[in-house]
Amino acid sequence: MTDTPQAWKITSARDAARARALLDRLSADAGAPLLQRARLSADLAAQLRRCLARGGAWELHVHALGPAAAHGPHLRITLRMAGQEAGADDQWQRSLDCSHTPRPSLAHQEPLDGEAFAEAVLAAAADTAELLDRLEDAESQVRFHREELHQTNQGVVAIHAELEAAALAQKELLAAEQAARAEAENARRLLTFLADASDAVAASLDHEDILNRLPDLLVPGYAARVDVWLFDEEERAARHDSRPAAAVTAARTGRPQHAAAHPGGLPGIDDLPASALAPTQSVLCIPLIAREPLGVLVLTASRPRITPEESVMLVELARRTATALDNARRYEQHRDTAEALQRAQLTDLPTSSHVHLAARYLPATHGLNIGGDWYDAFPQPDGSLLAVIGDVTGHGLRAAVLMGQLRTALRAYAVEGDGPGRILTRLHNMLRHQQPDLYATAAVVRFRPGDPTVVWAAAGHPPPVVRAPDGSVRILDARPGIMLGIPMSYEYQDHTAHLRPGSTLALYTDGLVERRAAGIDDGIGRLTRALAELDPWGVRHDLDTAAEALLKPMMHDSERDDDVCLLLCHTALDDVPPVQGADLPAPRPAAEEARYRAGRRGGGTGGG
Repeated sequence: MTDTPQAWKITSARDAARARALLDRLSADAGAPLLQRARLSADLAAQLRRCLARGGAWELHVHALGPAAAHGPHLRITLRMAGQEAGADDQWQRSLDCSHTPRPSLAHQEPLDGEAFAEAVLAAAADTAELLDRLEDAESQVRFHREELHQTNQGVVAIHAELEAAALAQKELLAAEQAARAEAENARRLLTFLADASDAVAASLDHEDILNRLPDLLVPGYAARVDVWLFDEEERAARHDSRPAAAVTAARTGRPQHAAAHPGGLPGIDDLPASALAPTQSVLCIPLIAREPLGVLVLTASRPRITPEESVMLVELARRTATALDNARRYEQHRDTAEALQRAQLTDLPTSSHVHLAARYLPATHGLNIGGDWYDAFPQPDGSLLAVIGDVTGHGLRAAVLMGQLRTALRAYAVEGDGPGRILTRLHNMLRHQQPDLYATAAVVRFRPGDPTVVWAAAGHPPPVVRAPDGSVRILDARPGIMLGIPMSYEYQDHTAHLRPGSTLALYTDGLVERRAAGIDDGIGRLTRALAELDPWGVRHDLDTAAEALLKPMMHDSERDDDVCLLLCHTALDDVPPVQGADLPAPRPAAEEARYRAGRRGGGTGGG
């Protein structure tokens, strides 16, 4: 429903005041919200002032629209010049929502003169007072919410501060954890290196090998250069004429010295000025001390500074290296003494017209395995010849001494004319009672002039091998007796074997045929093949060269971790004189001579 539009003509301030008062009454009666009414009244008053300032007659049109309108019941107010068409561009128009349909006609019929106008003004003042009360309530609410917001902001700021502090603490904890992990990883790396390097230097008993391993271990990870000054080696000292002053100080004081442009502050290490030999580098000199001072390890650092953790590791590695060097030196002294004693007891072989002899002794090159193997040959009063090969369990000086005792005792027992079995039985009883914790193996062979039959006996020893003149090879594999010294009574038996003139009997120790990767039977098989392949002319006329030629194929794959003894016994032919002193060998055919020379150029190992 829409009432007929009302037009209020305004030509003066009185008309404007009256129109505004009427509109206030109309909007109040229609239930328009107070705030909207106040805004509309203020906007209308301002617009009316502008219209009066322009002059002329103006019209205020009020349309009352009912609930059927698009936006519900409301008032539409339009202000334009009198006589102007509706919809002009310069007219002023507003709308006011109402709770029920306005009745502008009623407001138009009531005059606003005198008392009515005063009431309208008071009503407007009451609306203003109510509006101010609401505004005060709103301001109170604003202050309350502002205080709440302020407190909330303070709480948020406090939370942000706590979060920032927590984040900083978390960052510090993370940095500390990363630093701890890095430190632990560095410690693990240093300990792993120390363990591996210690194993490397301790694995060798050759001091030159130990010294050669140090640069490989330390360069370039921990040093740019590694030098070792050993006090008891003039030759090595000659190669290091220029030594850092820190090395001399370390040798004199027995304390590690650090020479650099800046103090290192390393634990247990004295600081010295930079070395004149390396003024821009750090030089760490560590004494090598075992049972006594051995020398100084000189490390020229590959980095500007050495860390405390690295210095501790390097000092410990130097200590372990000193121990390894001392062990190597003691081992070499012990080994050299044992080898000298061993060789001193290996006497020259006798000269015999019916048996030619050649022997080789090779000391072990790995481990302290010298001093147990021996060979011997000596004539008997009846003209026979005894050939002996033996091996004492254990090694070193004690084994060498025991070997000498066995050799002497065996010669003494043999003088009485006993056979090989009886000699071994008496030797077994002696060893069993005098050296109950040591054992030995041995083989004894008796050769009689003009007798093709040899008598032999063995005590736990590898069997002799015989090469016939035609090159065929057989093993004297009669069951050997027990080892000498086993704590039980035992009688060794004699065995006999027929040897044709020109045959060669090989006696040997297990170092010749035994390998870690293969059994002794395989080694004996290789020996038989090597013996069969020997040059026949060399066997008959140059037994020493034949012995060397036999060792070459047998020892090429050996680790030399045990002594090796070889004794070749060649029974002479009637038409071939033995090679003695300056005697010359019999002439040989040209083809055989060529093969023999080729074999000699191949060389051999060992010495008599």
